[in-house]
Amino acid sequence: MMATNSREPRQVCLLAAVETSPSVLYGLVDVLGAAGVVYPEVTTGQPGEPLFDVRVVAASAEPFRCLSNVLIVPDCAVEEVADTDIVVVCDMYQPVDRPPRGKYPREIAWLRRMHENGALVTSVCSGALLLAEANLLDGVDAASHWCYRELFSRHYPRVSLRHELALCLDAEERQIVTTGAVNAWQDLALYLIARFAGREHAVQTAKVFLLSEHEEGQLPFVVGLPPIAADDAMVADAQQWIAKHHAVPNPVARMAEQAGLKLRTFSRRFHAATGYRPLEYVHLVRLEEAKRHLERPELRVDDVGHTVGYEDPSSFRRLFRRRIGMTPAAYRRRFSGVGRVASQ
Repeated sequence: MMATNSREPRQVCLLAAVETSPSVLYGLVDVLGAAGVVYPEVTTGQPGEPLFDVRVVAASAEPFRCLSNVLIVPDCAVEEVADTDIVVVCDMYQPVDRPPRGKYPREIAWLRRMHENGALVTSVCSGALLLAEANLLDGVDAASHWCYRELFSRHYPRVSLRHELALCLDAEERQIVTTGAVNAWQDLALYLIARFAGREHAVQTAKVFLLSEHEEGQLPFVVGLPPIAADDAMVADAQQWIAKHHAVPNPVARMAEQAGLKLRTFSRRFHAATGYRPLEYVHLVRLEEAKRHLERPELRVDDVGHTVGYEDPSSFRRLFRRRIGMTPAAYRRRFSGVGRVASQ
């Protein structure tokens, strides 16, 4: 029989708000609350000792409804918590075009106090925006959902957003850990269990709940195309043209020709409007199209590269792996089966 936990459970505060996803909040409540307890119970019939004491905290202790209209009843307000071992800022949905300035003053002040008092402060998905607002991410790498790349670049230039990561430990020594998209709460839960109770407990918890870490990160899930240029009609036309003609030879020269500009002038103007060099943008368009083909079984992998504009299959595979984080074949295995049973 596994030895029971002889230490006091670590204190965990899950910070929630109206914008929080209930799946994140209550997934963490379930998994962290069951760590150390449920594995012995399902394998021996005798529950073990809890590893964590989990509390839900919010700006107020009053019940509220979060995303999906799910009722949340906080255990206490943030002002009632003077110290804790671990803080998890659950995801707090925010539009991709504006930061949450002035939106969470009580929560942000509390986060700063907890960090100053030595707590490990962590976040899930858009929860990193609160850490950025609290200036806790200045000068370090951090993870958040890939859709916030431009927002971080524009409003938090002192933060290096690693949008490809599911779990970012760059600031671990500063007692800061951040994660990527919503389901990266699972990566965070396993990390916390391993860090505070040992890897064996993390493995056992993963087995009970069928949890798995996102070792491939976020790159395979990223939708790579930036929006159509809003302030330059010529560049917008070029973007729309290449979307339909991405497989043409010499695509940048053809785009400049369509725009009626010299190549160098076109390249400067395109970069100014989109933030991308024209050839880099062409690669984004081609790879997004390649991903769509790979998600369906009609074409062989090597034929996909040729279809989207790459003559050399090996060059296509190298570029795909560098930009997407896995080989085309692995991408097909990962995504071509999604929803297959339901669609049959």
